[in-house]
Amino acid sequence: MSTTTLAGVPGVRAARRPGRLARDRKWALWGSYAALSVFVVFFLIPPFHMLVTSFKGSAEVSSMVGNPWLVTHPTLANYIELLQAPNFRRFFWNSIKVTSSVVVVTMCISVLAAFSLARMKFWGSSVLATGIFLTYLVPESLLFIPLFQIVSALGLTNNAWAMVPLYLTLSVPFCTWIMIGYFASIPKELDEAALIDGASWMQMLFRIFIPVAMPGIIAATIFAFTVGWGTFLYPMAYLYSSDQMVLTVGIVSDLIRADVFQWGKIMAGSLMAAAPPVIIYAFLMDYYIAGLTAGATKG
Repeated sequence: MSTTTLAGVPGVRAARRPGRLARDRKWALWGSYAALSVFVVFFLIPPFHMLVTSFKGSAEVSSMVGNPWLVTHPTLANYIELLQAPNFRRFFWNSIKVTSSVVVVTMCISVLAAFSLARMKFWGSSVLATGIFLTYLVPESLLFIPLFQIVSALGLTNNAWAMVPLYLTLSVPFCTWIMIGYFASIPKELDEAALIDGASWMQMLFRIFIPVAMPGIIAATIFAFTVGWGTFLYPMAYLYSSDQMVLTVGIVSDLIRADVFQWGKIMAGSLMAAAPPVIIYAFLMDYYIAGLTAGATKG
């Protein structure tokens, strides 16, 4: 009888609620950790297998003997041979120059376009901003055939520099959309005060908005770097000689001869090609997330 009476007392009910919330929170955390563990294991299996295979010699890979997840006789021969190969170094250099150009041109266009669309309000600016983003949603598989005709007409087929304007069709729309969201989240009082003080629009951009919007600029830069470094379809369609190929295509074209796959070198080259984006994301992930989520709230 006393138990029933105490259970109905508001103070006792309130005292029990924190314990129940703590217990529910603990189970939610355990469930989240379990789900994340499954996804981590699932997504890390391919890179781990690549790493293991890259330390195997051709004889060990082709023998198909033993556990494929273990290395019987580890070797660095695949990495050494690739680093000493002139073709691989040329692929790397082509990727660096193309990616650097894409990042610089993308940021120059995206920052100016986003600032004008987000802050210099004019007729049709909202529709134009939406249209810019919608162009990013058009898949590459629908664009590479008409773009090939344009590239051929300009005489840029099998030219690594032709990848720069092609990659811009992927990087500029999305980076502009990121910057529009970030510029729109900056309080309007800043540009109003600058206009009252006599500042021009370009002065406002370089002295106020770019410093404030640096996380968004970093996020857009990372995305542009990813596009320039990792795109596969366009270089596969437009580049066919070793002196013009970039890493994404060069590794596949140079290390696969008919039905002979040099799996050890392919995995080693793929890991070295994936290292720069992984390092950049590891150190700048906070800025990337902040830039992508900046437009969620305004004011």
